[in-house]
Amino acid sequence: MAKLKNYNGRYCESEYESAFIAFLESVGWHYLAGNQILRSYREVLIAEDFKAFITKTSPNLLPEEIEQLYNTVCLVGSTSDFATLHKVYKWMVDGIQFMPQYGLPLMVPLIDFESVENNIFSVVNQFTVEYTNNGQKEKRRPDVLLFVNGMPLCVIELKNPADDKATIYDAWEQITIRYWRDIPQLLHYCPLACISDGVKTRLGTVRTPYEHFYAWRRVNDGDKISTMPFAETETMIKGVYKPERFLEIFRDYIYFQDEAFDYSEKEIVCRYPQFFATRLLKNSILKSIQEKTGKGGTYFGATGCGKTYTMAFLARQLALRCNNIPEIGSPTIVLIVDREELQEQGLHLFAKSKEFLNLGEVSLVKDRKMLRSELGSRESGGFYICTIQKFCDRKEDKIGLINSRHNIICFSDEAHRTQLEHSRKIQFSKDADENMKALISKPYAKVLKEALPNATFVGFTGTPIAETYQTFGDEIDRYTMDQAVADGLTVSIKYHPRIAKILLDTEKVKQIESYYKSCAEDGATEEDIEASKKAMSSMEIILGEPSRLERLATDIHDHYTASFENEPDRIQKAMIVCSNRQIAYNLLLKFKEKYPEWFVEKKVSEGTTATQAELNELKPMPFIAMVASVGSNDKPEMYNYLGGVANDKRSKELDAAFKQEKSNFHIVVVVDMWITGFDVPCLTYLYNDKPLKKHLLIQTISRVNRVYPGKDYGMVIDYIGIRENMREAMKIYGGDSSVAPTADDVEQATEVFREELEVLKTMFTGLDLKPFLNPENDPLERYRLLAKAAEYVFASTEELNTEGKKGTQKVTFKTYFLKTVKRMRLSYDICQPSGELSESESALAQCFMAIAGFVRKMSGTTELDTDSMNRTVSKMVEEALRYNQVESVLDAGEEEDIFSPEYFEKLSDVKMPATKLELLVKLIREQIKEYSKTNKIAAKTYQQMLEETIALYHERRKHLSSEEAGIAQEQASEDIIKNATEQALEILRQMNESRESFRKIGLTFEEKAFYDILLSLRDQYNFEYGVDKEIDGVVVNDKCWKLAKKVKKIIDDKSSFSDWLNNQNIRNELKFDIKICLVTNGYPPQYSPEVFSKVMEQVENFDENSDMPDTTIYVFSPPQTMSEVAEESATYNNTTNHS
Repeated sequence: MAKLKNYNGRYCESEYESAFIAFLESVGWHYLAGNQILRSYREVLIAEDFKAFITKTSPNLLPEEIEQLYNTVCLVGSTSDFATLHKVYKWMVDGIQFMPQYGLPLMVPLIDFESVENNIFSVVNQFTVEYTNNGQKEKRRPDVLLFVNGMPLCVIELKNPADDKATIYDAWEQITIRYWRDIPQLLHYCPLACISDGVKTRLGTVRTPYEHFYAWRRVNDGDKISTMPFAETETMIKGVYKPERFLEIFRDYIYFQDEAFDYSEKEIVCRYPQFFATRLLKNSILKSIQEKTGKGGTYFGATGCGKTYTMAFLARQLALRCNNIPEIGSPTIVLIVDREELQEQGLHLFAKSKEFLNLGEVSLVKDRKMLRSELGSRESGGFYICTIQKFCDRKEDKIGLINSRHNIICFSDEAHRTQLEHSRKIQFSKDADENMKALISKPYAKVLKEALPNATFVGFTGTPIAETYQTFGDEIDRYTMDQAVADGLTVSIKYHPRIAKILLDTEKVKQIESYYKSCAEDGATEEDIEASKKAMSSMEIILGEPSRLERLATDIHDHYTASFENEPDRIQKAMIVCSNRQIAYNLLLKFKEKYPEWFVEKKVSEGTTATQAELNELKPMPFIAMVASVGSNDKPEMYNYLGGVANDKRSKELDAAFKQEKSNFHIVVVVDMWITGFDVPCLTYLYNDKPLKKHLLIQTISRVNRVYPGKDYGMVIDYIGIRENMREAMKIYGGDSSVAPTADDVEQATEVFREELEVLKTMFTGLDLKPFLNPENDPLERYRLLAKAAEYVFASTEELNTEGKKGTQKVTFKTYFLKTVKRMRLSYDICQPSGELSESESALAQCFMAIAGFVRKMSGTTELDTDSMNRTVSKMVEEALRYNQVESVLDAGEEEDIFSPEYFEKLSDVKMPATKLELLVKLIREQIKEYSKTNKIAAKTYQQMLEETIALYHERRKHLSSEEAGIAQEQASEDIIKNATEQALEILRQMNESRESFRKIGLTFEEKAFYDILLSLRDQYNFEYGVDKEIDGVVVNDKCWKLAKKVKKIIDDKSSFSDWLNNQNIRNELKFDIKICLVTNGYPPQYSPEVFSKVMEQVENFDENSDMPDTTIYVFSPPQTMSEVAEESATYNNTTNHS
């Protein structure tokens, strides 16, 4: 390499160029100086290297034939620059067809992928390329080019690491704009591109958008991810540019659509997680086929990391790189998805990838008959896409064996959902004219294995559950959400709680949970309990409250329009997630009532510019629309709005429009649709009003994590309180935790299952169960056996010993049977997906579960079925909605403001004064407890007042003369109670005034909490700070007012990220920033650790209670405070009433 010029110690780009070349030389590239290569500046190939390679690897070609071949490659052309690039790439990978002077046509390889040492690897700088512009000759000189056999396969642009104004974006522009414009003849041979400034080193193609250039953070399988910026260059060179690795990536991991789609100019190179996952999965599949386990492995890839392309890369590997393995040959790939929209998405990619996949036909499977026919008509090849429902085992269409070939590989997309159907789900139906009938369902995984017994199953999921691993095998590789964000594959997600102020009735929650627990102990199925919880959840009762939906619509409108106005040039779409379809529709009607302009159908929104060609592609759409399936019992208005029988067609049209960036359709209201597997990169805001947890929570919030130009983050605006659930889910799916059951877990569960199964078999020794175990038997006979088995349970007078909390107890045969089935089922759920159980064991277990279900249905213990539990719990929920028993002293069905004068008047009308006082005290205690969560100082004052009132009440009651009797004593007692009640009411009034005082001084409820403590500490420690003024009966201190807002803003800024409370660094930064804020604002005037400590106590108290507890039952605070759902809307416009 030429010696660098001396720049007097200044570090220049040329030095970094030399360092980069040195790195490449260290892994096997040979350096050539471009200005020393004999060639015309118009030529972009190194003729000497090209001809030397052909001579070596195709020795039968004559010199003039090699010259002819060289000219063919030099003069290549096609319908467009991109089509030329694609054409040359196929020559490089597959060889070029050539007709020699003598003999038959042959394929001449331009690169030897099998014997890497036969190739010539050259790294070249100072390679000048000449072009003509407006009749004038000009030159371009890329920083570094990588040549293989004289062909430039990769262009590298470098920027000076020491110049903070020289960015990799500038490098990207050079390649994708200037080089394509000026020297496309060079890029016809360059599928790959690399941009680097010494800190950031990113890989892409010559057609890759800037935001999709990515770092390469692994060198070998099993390496830990390297996240240090200064390591990017070295990791990239070792992980991508070692000659053998470079050819591997070049050959199989650069994706072009089929030639017919070259007009879309789509070229993609794999990201490092896709590359390593493909390699590892391929090896796992080969091992599985050879060992005949059927489990190819599970890939845990974060949502948004490109699992579909990983499938494409894997399918190509299996099709082209396993020919030497007889058991595979050319395999048949079956892609299984769980929804039709995912089927359509899969077809959209794979149907355009036949050349890349090299498997022949790509087809959508419409029904079982087609699947049987297609798989039966071929011995190899083919790529089929179908839904899991094609494998459903229904009575009228027994699936049986579809195909027994060993070279069928099944990819399961979103694999966490394809095995959720447990075999324990025994379904019952009631007919008007027939007795109850039982149907045993099977897990999807089992049905799949019955249909394709020798196939190998591979799971792809971003949110695995325990059964995923048992169905598809061990986790082969993982790429988590935090890694995806660090790599820029997805954007970060900010979490903004805007929760309606609600009060949790913990006592009623405990009552309801205790009720469900007792039901479970009495034998209620987990399915019935979960169904009851879902149906009777007070969450949905509360969430659908009309005035709440109206406030929600206002808040969403204000937030979205303000966000849009802040960045009018960026497309920002939004999704509103609701708890159920009726609530979603009612919310939509609120939007229509308040903002009818959003429902005017247009092609584009006002202010959006679109070309005529773009307008021709768009359909008139409303600004906001709801997407959901229809229900058979939907009311006509909602049924017709959702499209009725044409619901599928309507959903597809809205799907297409929402994905069109310039479409007027900007906001979608959903419940279950579009919250998994739905990719719209410009989707930025997710307004959540649905209880979410675990994998569904991650899938839902991930709708806003896609990369899009100008989009720094996605935002989740939470109206319901999912922060705790988010922390739990992030712990599982965001880092290194695993939900996979261990071998010990499965072994222990299997042991317990078999023990309980033996107990049950012993209990039924007097009954022949064989007729039920054969599903081919007459359904009537199976039903009769269920009835006979139930009668057997009821007829038994035997009492058995069981162990419980109270020690050994005698229980009836029926109770013992139901409890044993319950224990068996719990262990069955763990060990059954693993395949450890025999067919007979599984069948017998399902038999006992069916008998137990029948017994519960027919036993008369109706409190244990879903409907009856719903009736019981609904009463408890109604009580919770009325603040736990308080409704008994109010008009039925009313929802009241417990701080309103009207509410006090109703309390005043209540008889039984002692009960009234008791209710009041209980109510005030609850309010103080809730108030303390955000304003500890004020709450403490009212707590003291209440305790003093109670103490005085008891003291006066104690001194009532025992000699006083009759009416006199009763009257004296009532006077004492009345006096205490008036004092309690006064406390309630004062607390109400305190809670509402924030409005009078222009603070939010939370800001007032910090304002109060700042004033309190000033008085407690006797220092001067600001001047107090009384406004409308409220003390206003301007300095404390401003400081309280600053403290609250610091907390808001730090808590905007979804996992901030799990991040100790951010928490420490929060404390530090607040301390600095206090000091810089002179609070207190003299340094006081005690004062800082007291302020931080309020901060910690606020942190711990800033979002809602994770529980089933929630109760809204009264209307005056409920309006706080939109209380902070002023922040949308960044305006305030104070300077």
